Amino acid sequence: MPANLHDWNLPASDAIAVQQRLRELVRIEPPKTPIHTIAGADVSFNKFSETIYAGIVVLELASLRTIESVGVRTTTKFPYIPGLLSFREIPALLEVWERLQTKPDALMLDGQGLAHPRRFGLACHIGVWLDLPTLGCAKSLYVGKHDELPLAAGSQAPLLDRGEQVGVALRTKRKVAPVYVSVGHLLDLPTAIALTLQTAPKYRQPEPTRQAHLLVNRLRTADQ
Repeated sequence: MPANLHDWNLPASDAIAVQQRLRELVRIEPPKTPIHTIAGADVSFNKFSETIYAGIVVLELASLRTIESVGVRTTTKFPYIPGLLSFREIPALLEVWERLQTKPDALMLDGQGLAHPRRFGLACHIGVWLDLPTLGCAKSLYVGKHDELPLAAGSQAPLLDRGEQVGVALRTKRKVAPVYVSVGHLLDLPTAIALTLQTAPKYRQPEPTRQAHLLVNRLRTADQ
């Protein structure tokens, strides 16, 4: 069962204090056991609404075959505050996690890991909470800068923020905009990069988070 490390409905100042405390628990290291299954997680919401849609899709890593997918429609009381989105999104994802019959060996989030102002983005937070290898694979840049990438698939450049490497800009497909990969918990950056490339054979976005994105969009559309 996940650890209960803190309450989720907190004032913003207390939420920031939680991030600063829990970031000391993040461990950046190669995975201790082989990764055979990987899940993608995504959340969809209107920033002005309490309704939130969350989904997790579990894939077999070798074949990228879908093993299980679970989604929920739920509500959140935490406001939309950049830098604190994990407090808005993770409780919904934990609802999904509890319903999963197949717990994955690793979890990819459509969001940030260490590439966060306090080095504790969504992937770090849920990784520490679940004690699970996690990585962030974001479609847009949140913090940091990087040099221009070559056009070839697999090209990468360090993502630097305040003189510290917090991830990489990674081009998964030739001449396509990069994604931004950062470690969440219990992984190292080379493994996070390798997992991203292995799970992105056709599209810019890796299959785990792409499938999770499609799932939550279906939930949201069905609710309209």
